[in-house]
Amino acid sequence: MESLANNVAGTDGDGGGGQQRLAVLSYEQVRRLHDLMDEVVCVHGRGNFPTLEVRLKDLVNVVRSKLEAETRSGGAGLKVRDIRLNGGAASHVLATESTPYNDLDLIFGVELSGGRNFDRVKTAVLSSLFDLLPDGVSRKRITTCSMKEAYVGKMVKVNHDGDRWSLISLGNSRGHRNVELKFVDSMKRPFEFSVDSFQIVLDSLLLFYECSELAISENFYPTVVGESVYGDFQEALYHLHKKLIATSHPEEIRGGGLLKYCNLLVRSYKPADPDRIKILERYMCSRFFIDFPDIGQQRIKLEGYLWNHFVGGPDDELLKYQYLMILHSVVEESTVCLMGHERRQTLCLIEELACTVLCNEQNRYSMQHAAPIPTPPIIFAGGYYYAPILSAQPCTCTSYMTCTS
Repeated sequence: MESLANNVAGTDGDGGGGQQRLAVLSYEQVRRLHDLMDEVVCVHGRGNFPTLEVRLKDLVNVVRSKLEAETRSGGAGLKVRDIRLNGGAASHVLATESTPYNDLDLIFGVELSGGRNFDRVKTAVLSSLFDLLPDGVSRKRITTCSMKEAYVGKMVKVNHDGDRWSLISLGNSRGHRNVELKFVDSMKRPFEFSVDSFQIVLDSLLLFYECSELAISENFYPTVVGESVYGDFQEALYHLHKKLIATSHPEEIRGGGLLKYCNLLVRSYKPADPDRIKILERYMCSRFFIDFPDIGQQRIKLEGYLWNHFVGGPDDELLKYQYLMILHSVVEESTVCLMGHERRQTLCLIEELACTVLCNEQNRYSMQHAAPIPTPPIIFAGGYYYAPILSAQPCTCTSYMTCTS
């Protein structure tokens, strides 16, 4: 099995040489992976476009076929090195306890050396979505542009300084898992923390689906390999099971990993190395303010993060305020790169967002627990409607002026 180290540059973690980045998944992990790949995902369309419902394994196969098909037949004409499950979904598969995840992150290893290849990848994905439209939908007037507007929530293209990759996010419905399709030629920093550094190679499982007529069982299942691009697989897995926070060189991460770090803290993760974490926090804050120097950019980033990672469930709504308070504390204690007034601006922004979250939560609680006010009936008699006279509350004014309200 070819390691991602040959495909992705600069992925060594803290440990360096001698660490085992790869591991073979157990039957229980392969079973969870199979259940996830067999799950029906919904890609919600905007406007009158229908929801696309497709099993994840079928979506992967359709996209791969389009990528590898000849350009004259509507494909991208690219060779797919491998396909990997990444991020929170991969952690969910590997964890011994149920681990929640927001999105389904898939990595397609492809060559993106030429600028045209980025456009070919985009066309292949949109063509895949077109093929997945339900039966009965008229396709005559549907263009790739309209498919993009209907089903693509976000598109990112990176081609500089040794990074060559693109991201196409399918789905735009809050509260539902989006499918994140990432097409990677090279990526210098493919993880933020050890607990999100796992990548599971799907090729053997997809081949099993094609070749085997028997269902997966404890005595008959494919060999599936996972990798931790953080460095040591077993160390990263230990961090995942024990809910520990570890990273290396956070200054290399866009945004410094600051928002994700505070998200881990609010979900009861603890630093793996408490003595070193304050130093890492300073690097996180410094990189965050390098990438988002303006208060307007910071507001957009924070509001977007809250919207995407606290999706409205009862637990998430309660965590929002705690999350912002943790972020406020980290920024206040570990920011050394800002002028005094800039630092106060950012802290005031976080306080404002926290106050808004708290007020909304209190209003929601009041609405749920408020005693219902009975509505007096309207009486109809003799051809007329009679509205009841509501008695006013007794006046409690104690001033010398007469109450006229």
